[in-house]
Amino acid sequence: MTQRKSAVILGAQWGDEGKGKIVDVLSEKFNVVARYAGGHNAGHTVIIKGRKFVLQLIPCGVLRPECKGIIGNGVVLDPMAFLSEVKKLKDAGLPVDGQLFVSNRAQVILPYHRMIELAAENAPGRTKIGTTSRGIGPAYEDKMHRSGLRVVDLLNSALLRTHIENACHEKNAIAHALFGTEPLDPKQMYEEYARAAEQLAPFVADTAVMLNDAINNGDKVMFEGAQGALLDIDHGTYPFVTSSSATAGGAVTGTGVGPTKIGTVIGVTKAYVTRVGEGPFPTEDHGVMGELLAKRGNEFGAVTGRPRRCGWLDLPLLRYSNMINGTEWLVVTKMDVMDECAEIPVCVGYKVNGKVTDTIPADMPGFHSIQPVYTTLKGWNCSTAGITEFDKLPKLAQEYLHFLEKESGAKIGMVSTGPDRDHTMTLPEFESTLNA
Repeated sequence: MTQRKSAVILGAQWGDEGKGKIVDVLSEKFNVVARYAGGHNAGHTVIIKGRKFVLQLIPCGVLRPECKGIIGNGVVLDPMAFLSEVKKLKDAGLPVDGQLFVSNRAQVILPYHRMIELAAENAPGRTKIGTTSRGIGPAYEDKMHRSGLRVVDLLNSALLRTHIENACHEKNAIAHALFGTEPLDPKQMYEEYARAAEQLAPFVADTAVMLNDAINNGDKVMFEGAQGALLDIDHGTYPFVTSSSATAGGAVTGTGVGPTKIGTVIGVTKAYVTRVGEGPFPTEDHGVMGELLAKRGNEFGAVTGRPRRCGWLDLPLLRYSNMINGTEWLVVTKMDVMDECAEIPVCVGYKVNGKVTDTIPADMPGFHSIQPVYTTLKGWNCSTAGITEFDKLPKLAQEYLHFLEKESGAKIGMVSTGPDRDHTMTLPEFESTLNA
């Protein structure tokens, strides 16, 4: 069936689950990989035979010569960041011309977006939400305000000049009045972005048409999420969220492909949980074990370098994520990080104000009043690093995965036991589904 040929892959919690590696591994089975949300605040790290690639905007599938990469209309595009990333790929000997495409309907990030976000995040009395200060939020604000600039408009020099002049007049006044920020020069900005537009033009296309044609022609398409489901603007831990639709539904609105053409949803979860930046994290471990996970897992943001907070698997959170995404398959990453854990706590439920519940609170006071209810599983206390067959995992590691699968409501399709592309196992039923 045609709809089985496409899949959404996304982070099941707060991002940093290792999607980049998994998208890279799975892209061997797909003809097209399309990013549908976020901006260059999403760092996807891929290691191929010891060689490290960190992609922020460009879909990971582009690392395979036979796979096309598409940046969908739901992404906010910083032209300078995009061109810099393209240059790095070309310098590394990776072909991108004729393989990489940008939606003509994607919104553009301009310098005043960064100016506003940086000033607002550091303003006295503001609640810090831990943004990357790259202009992502303000660009989405302009999109919803219907005053943004799209890629197709960027290519129209007369329209670009007028837009920048008008926007700078407004944004400079706002930033100066609220935050005392020095004004940006619209003339210099226009000249820089007009030059960037010329370099960007060969990549621009109506990608909704491209994707639908590809699916109708029998090609396999993977929709690559950014961040994680619990950072979704609607369904995440608001206001400590991103500015776009990070859930599976975002793949539809962010690419122009209808929901009936998406075959399955694949959620990526670490064997434990991490979060970078501010916001609730019920199972965070502030002690020695949290430090062990951080050290063994090298838990630092791929884009920001910020240390990630570490904690234990949260099953109510994972079940919620699986529900709102319709997740059919789970990929479990970083199994090897827990090789030295003698005991592994797993959160199986919540107590909120003394009442046992499995429901995720919608509000911050609700999240802060959560008392996790844990069960403790035995650790396997031996190395799983680089193992590529499920039957060769230690028995207690297998039991941990079976428990996760049973309690989460989604089937485990893959397990990652190291950072390299080759440190991955694919379970038979999932392999059959991908090959169908």
